[in-house]
Amino acid sequence: MSDQGATPTPTPAPPPPTGPRPKMTNRGRTAVPISTSNTESSEIPEFEPFGLPGPRGFPPLTDYLDILDVDMKRRPEESNKQQHHTMLYNSDYLVVRRGQEFEVKITFNRPYNPASDKFAVEFVIGSSPQFSKGTYIPVFPNKERPSPWEGHITNTADNTVTMGVTAAATCFVGKYHMYVAVVTPFGIRRTRKDSNRDLYILFNPWASADAVFLDDEKEREECVMNEMGIIYHGAFDDVAERNWNYGQFNYGVLDACLYIMDQSDMPITNRGDPIRVTRKASAMLNSRDDEGVLVGNWSGDYTYGVAPTSWTGSTDILLTYASAKMPVCYAQCWVYAAVFNSFLRCLGIPSRVVTNFYSAHDNDGNLKMDIILDENGRIDRSRTKDSIWNYHCWNECYMSRPDLPTGFGGWQVVDATPQETSDGMYRCGPASVQAIKHGQICFPFDAAFVFAEVNSDVVFYSRNKDGTMEPVRVNRTHIGRMVLTKTPGDMTRREITDQYKFPEGSTEERTVLEKAEEYGCKRDKSELPVADVDLILPTLEISVGDDFDMSLEFVNRSDELTSTEFLFRNPTVTIGPNKSVKESVTVESKNYMKHLVEQANINFIATGKVQETGQIITAMKVVTLHNPKLIVTVSEGGRVNEEMTATVEFTNPFSYSLEGVYIRMEGPGIMLAKSKYYSLIQGHTSLFWTEYFTPQRAGSSRVIASLDCPALRQVYGQASVTVQT
Repeated sequence: MSDQGATPTPTPAPPPPTGPRPKMTNRGRTAVPISTSNTESSEIPEFEPFGLPGPRGFPPLTDYLDILDVDMKRRPEESNKQQHHTMLYNSDYLVVRRGQEFEVKITFNRPYNPASDKFAVEFVIGSSPQFSKGTYIPVFPNKERPSPWEGHITNTADNTVTMGVTAAATCFVGKYHMYVAVVTPFGIRRTRKDSNRDLYILFNPWASADAVFLDDEKEREECVMNEMGIIYHGAFDDVAERNWNYGQFNYGVLDACLYIMDQSDMPITNRGDPIRVTRKASAMLNSRDDEGVLVGNWSGDYTYGVAPTSWTGSTDILLTYASAKMPVCYAQCWVYAAVFNSFLRCLGIPSRVVTNFYSAHDNDGNLKMDIILDENGRIDRSRTKDSIWNYHCWNECYMSRPDLPTGFGGWQVVDATPQETSDGMYRCGPASVQAIKHGQICFPFDAAFVFAEVNSDVVFYSRNKDGTMEPVRVNRTHIGRMVLTKTPGDMTRREITDQYKFPEGSTEERTVLEKAEEYGCKRDKSELPVADVDLILPTLEISVGDDFDMSLEFVNRSDELTSTEFLFRNPTVTIGPNKSVKESVTVESKNYMKHLVEQANINFIATGKVQETGQIITAMKVVTLHNPKLIVTVSEGGRVNEEMTATVEFTNPFSYSLEGVYIRMEGPGIMLAKSKYYSLIQGHTSLFWTEYFTPQRAGSSRVIASLDCPALRQVYGQASVTVQT
């Protein structure tokens, strides 16, 4: 110990940390260890004595009721799975939904006598089951003793008793183990632990007492039961679509979803609340701060993983994450949304993928997309920080919101794409769609961020030589131009823009913006003069690799002769009073192909300056380049458990060869994901790939396929399939 005032010896700096970053938690304080694993469980003793054994031990129990067999009625054709809408889950175990009765058959060594025989069905979840925590639930027939779950005997025949059990509509979602316990004078004896008596309990949108109850059968069928999705992309005036196999019923997917919650260190006791589950999962679906499911990549280089455009479904991603126990490469917004959708539907939370065209990423939270122009009208890219996605995908899930005022339940936005941190982690939501529409952006969670994605203004600023900036043009209608999702029960699109905002310029919209401003969103209120000259860019249909002309139309709405400078080639265009002039710019493929990323879009931003008035004119246009298609054909006369074939045909339309080509193919309920690699496809040559598959169930489905290589992304094809019994 040094004397007071003496200089202490400096402590050397600790070495830099190595290994994976620690997981972030918001668990708070706790007196005992919290169970966060659904795979771990404790052994419950087969015999629990009421007292100490006598000198000869416990007497024989052969005279008392004994359990010989337990039938979980888990086969798909039995009533449990049929009534619980879980018959499609490819699982070895019983899958049921909370808030709804299911049955188990118990065979005793003799007929059950309710007057003298006492037994209970016990359910446990997690590593330290406790009655007080809701992780140990004994269920007694005919309400003999109080229990949070209901139970009653529905049938007796000889030595067999059929017990009806209704899990509480608020119980924890996950994998439970069931025991049957019999009371004897000397103690309780129960069945040995046997994995055959494991069961999964899910959220139940069919039960009115469940927080995810959705009282619309068509929406339920679409947003819980449908495995085939359509994800919209491209531009708002040239919408493209890709098919996606959510695969929420495929073998192993349910376990993978529960593993994701385990990896998040989410307490078992939080897993009955869809608000907590979806918020935690929106963080876990990306890998940014918690070693979650998917690694984002927007670089164009996907050497050490699968290109985002190559995926055709969620199954491979989820099973790979659960088996490798490390993040899967790579994803962009629609992959995050699609896999998140599989997670939500698998657990029973109604969900859908939504696409917002011209989606704002407001970096500074001012509800404005600030585009900085230099003194000549050119975009100053070093100072322009805000970004506009030509489209962005997120999810909506359906639930009540008891934490919000009445009226803000229903569809909630959740987004797993890592854009901004929320409470210290990369996640977003759940944010009430109704709150977003009505400007109530103070409500949790992240409503202000989503509000900006659909409501921001695009403000062009002119930066003067002295560094000052002044607004020169405001576009109040560019952001959130259109919001789409799939139509329930149909393979068409449905526009839901009106669910997010009122019509542009309406009285309701102005009221909403005023409400949002009360909570800190500041809009640009500059009253700028109407431009004398408009700049119009056309809608074009262009294929990848084509040269094309971009025609710019200048319209002079004034009574004066004006000359306008525009900056593709710096010419001057002279326009007569109330006249228009067209100027064409040739865009050659050799100039854009090397810069074309996987979305195959070219974003044109044309800016100009009217010499006479100094006014800035601008126009923005996304031109979607159309890729070649895959031709997918499926053999006719499909039947369950009978072999079929699917063939993919592709012709390289270019004069140059395509290298490092991957083709993927899969179909909901009929074919697991398959892939094939081609090192080279020469120019103007064709390939054919045929795969055999055996459909496992009847009905309508699709085989979807993708082709992907560094030189060509987003090549898709699909074929409809009808399988008979």
